[in-house]
Amino acid sequence: MKSLLFINYEKFQPRLYQELIAQTAIKKNTLCILPTGLGKTYIAVLTAAWILENTKGKILMIAPTRPLVNQHLKTFLSVTNIDKNLMIALTGKIRQDDRKELYKIGRVFFATPQIIKNDFDSGLLDLSDFSLLIVDECHRSVKKYAYTEVVDRFASSSNHPLILGLTASPGGMQDKIEEVKKNLRIDAIEVRTEKDIDVQPYVKQTRVEQIYVDMPEDFIWIRNLLEDYYRQKLNELLMANLIFSMRTTKKELLDLQKRIGKLYDETRDRNAAKYLVICSQAIKIEHALSLLETQGIFPLHKYFLEMKKNKSSSSKSILNDKRIIEAIKRIDELYIKGVEHPKISKLVEIIKDEIKIKKNVKIIVFANFRDTVSQIKSYLDKNGIESREFIGQARKSGKGLSQKEQIQTINEFEYELFNVLIATSIGEEGLSIPAVDLVIFYEPVPSEIRTIQRRGRTGRTEFGRVVFLITKGTRDEWYYWSAFNKEKRMKNIINELKKK
Repeated sequence: MKSLLFINYEKFQPRLYQELIAQTAIKKNTLCILPTGLGKTYIAVLTAAWILENTKGKILMIAPTRPLVNQHLKTFLSVTNIDKNLMIALTGKIRQDDRKELYKIGRVFFATPQIIKNDFDSGLLDLSDFSLLIVDECHRSVKKYAYTEVVDRFASSSNHPLILGLTASPGGMQDKIEEVKKNLRIDAIEVRTEKDIDVQPYVKQTRVEQIYVDMPEDFIWIRNLLEDYYRQKLNELLMANLIFSMRTTKKELLDLQKRIGKLYDETRDRNAAKYLVICSQAIKIEHALSLLETQGIFPLHKYFLEMKKNKSSSSKSILNDKRIIEAIKRIDELYIKGVEHPKISKLVEIIKDEIKIKKNVKIIVFANFRDTVSQIKSYLDKNGIESREFIGQARKSGKGLSQKEQIQTINEFEYELFNVLIATSIGEEGLSIPAVDLVIFYEPVPSEIRTIQRRGRTGRTEFGRVVFLITKGTRDEWYYWSAFNKEKRMKNIINELKKK
């Protein structure tokens, strides 16, 4: 690709593979699949710079979260010669009338898909003079997610529509990848893996370890009671031909609950009501089992306290069962004693060892639940380890970190003001946190996409390490191998795409 007027080559030297991918992206609707940390955003920069130099069209880049939107703006500002007043990050906090004016004067826009969809539908935004749509984390372009709707509006409105989709992990199912391609109107696919010659010099080694802990005897005793109840509910669904195996997954139960719920809404059938309650009971106890095995006593104790406040017939029936009553009694005893999951002490041990080796070490701990994040923070505080929580803002309660607080936390982490960032899923996608030494999974996740994104927080600029904390013989092990096999399948699909 020839030199571009809008690129500041003193601050950014494009890599060969980035230029080659951008060369395709300026001609065709392109899906770019590139491992985390290898500069997908810079491919967007190159493509956008070419569009600005060679057309009069405007550019829109959409990303799933506001911190990521701001991060993309920051990247564009740092490596281009584009007038900063022409590059605009849009949020819902900007008044509608002001956004309408900004659309007129700007050239490059950054926003979440929901903002764009709402502004288009309300008549604030005319996409006819936009020539390039960049879709970050484009594996989200499935079903009815707002990404798909924005692409539809752009494709039907733009006079010269060009689409660039960026992802590190398109998914482990062929039909999902095909859906992403279809929804983005993809004409060309550019794939790079760690094994490609032009990528190899920029790939840093990451060591992956599995550290196992044993399930305590008290936990096993509680699990036996909960599982006995759970199997009874599954058997009732099995006898009614609503499920076909006792190894039914939580996702399958949730799908079944939706189907029965829809049937009940339409017919008010008593049988449907009966099995709706049974299905709900199975889901609730499956979640309790998951909390016990992967999180510990504190969140499980809180879960049953919340259930006692619930007035639903399924919750009342669960709490009146002798097995559940016995289980809750033991949970309460262990809670009073302060007994916790063995993973928490192992986590503290790992982090202490890392800090001894390197005082300013940067560690990210991923946990699925906010309560677990708070609990980990408390344990690290007791052990004199500087840490911060990194969570999203709950829509209903408003609790959590605001966008401004999230950005501030990342900046403080980058400037080594603390060692450990404890994050929920909000820390998975796109965050630019350079030189993270260690990523710890407090529990494995069954999704290959989320596993890849979490693991990709390390090994970006230097050697990285990833640790999975796994409780033997529990859902932790199932989830770890589920994600492992899905990722293996995804790599095979990507290799087939490369051959084609």
